[in-house]
Amino acid sequence: MEDLEGLFKSYDIRGLVGDQIFPRICHQIGEAFASLMMEENADLKQILVAHDMRPSAQELVPAFIEGVISRGVDVISLGLSSTDMLYFASGYLDSPGAIFTASHNPSEYNGIKFCRAAAGPIGKETGLFEIRNRIDSGVSQPAVRKGSVHEKNILDAFVSHVLGFVDSKALLPLHVVADVANGMGGLVVPAVFEHLPVRLDLMFGELDGTFPNHPADPLNPENLVDLQKRVELVHADIGLAFDGDADRVFLIDELGQSLSGSTTTAIVARNILENEPGSSVIHNLICSRSVPEVIEKYGGTAIRSMVGHSYIKQMMAETEAAFGGEHSGHYYFRDNYRADSGLIAALIVLQEMSVKKIPLSQLRKECEKYPSTGEINFRVKSPDLAIERIGKIFSGYDFDLLDGLTVSTQEWWFNIRPSNTEPLLRLNLEAETLEAMESQLAVLISHLEEFVE
Repeated sequence: MEDLEGLFKSYDIRGLVGDQIFPRICHQIGEAFASLMMEENADLKQILVAHDMRPSAQELVPAFIEGVISRGVDVISLGLSSTDMLYFASGYLDSPGAIFTASHNPSEYNGIKFCRAAAGPIGKETGLFEIRNRIDSGVSQPAVRKGSVHEKNILDAFVSHVLGFVDSKALLPLHVVADVANGMGGLVVPAVFEHLPVRLDLMFGELDGTFPNHPADPLNPENLVDLQKRVELVHADIGLAFDGDADRVFLIDELGQSLSGSTTTAIVARNILENEPGSSVIHNLICSRSVPEVIEKYGGTAIRSMVGHSYIKQMMAETEAAFGGEHSGHYYFRDNYRADSGLIAALIVLQEMSVKKIPLSQLRKECEKYPSTGEINFRVKSPDLAIERIGKIFSGYDFDLLDGLTVSTQEWWFNIRPSNTEPLLRLNLEAETLEAMESQLAVLISHLEEFVE
């Protein structure tokens, strides 16, 4: 029996190809996923399966599909898809689904994201670990009738859906540069933008899961450099940086300066609240204090959540929130089956720039006030012990354990938590002033030094 502990993360599956994830285990995962979905819905007819452009999909996906159809469930194969395409298809076709992707991870990784029908979340507390347990305990004998496989192209329907979030006639002829990093943005971004009155400059649009130009991780500032240079060179109005499975986006303004996920969350939240006054908006606990401040200023109710799409989707369902945003570039929309879409967020920002007739450098000002370290990662011997130690040191301050440890004062706040996807401890710190931020960061680093590998 394989050791599945390191493969199953908090809200997806992710691991090294050939070491942690390989065809045989994908077959077992397919069986277990189908078994769970059938148990939840006796009338289940089909499961959607998609994949990104990673070469390993060619051997992993067929094995997974075989596992699914061995349970007597049909598979609708969507082929090459972005993750937000799968979520859309799950709502559009009212079917559970799975997409093979490792998002921003290097090419030697692959993984699987799951959803229930209507893009319902599946995370460690909502079914993901149940899939793992079914593999550990062994799946029952195959069904008498084997399922069949059918192919379906939903790109056109997805494009129409995304375009429905903005008034394309209201858009100015903006110059947009999009760096899709050889990921699935190379498929979906041109398909959407060809219907808009904007000029698209596409960078690294060839689908290539070896990522020959730079990693598909826009959270790393190094991976934004090519886009920033291009925006400045061609005097573009905005730059868009997508990750490997194209569900996340980070923005660059016309001056070549990047926007944090928090800033983009606040901009989109403001737009949502101007159109739907009084709505609830979710932000994860890593987002800047500027986000709840903007939400409340525009008459919304700010709701704080844990980090991770499965948690936010669940909370959106419980609270009927119109929108949710994360520091990591995930933006969730109630009318997108509560799923995230970087494309939809990008179009809303373009509409904000067009309607308000101001550049992004001005649009962002109200939505960012506080100096921040951004996310700093530490490879530590024991993340739990490090968090426990820091908790004792700062026990005299306001704190909570919603997700890792968050400590707050009027002047600064910080959060430390284990990564959901990598063996790292993540630190985020924000303060009223640059001096306070630098001072508090130095204090935290000194306390963490003994734990760093």
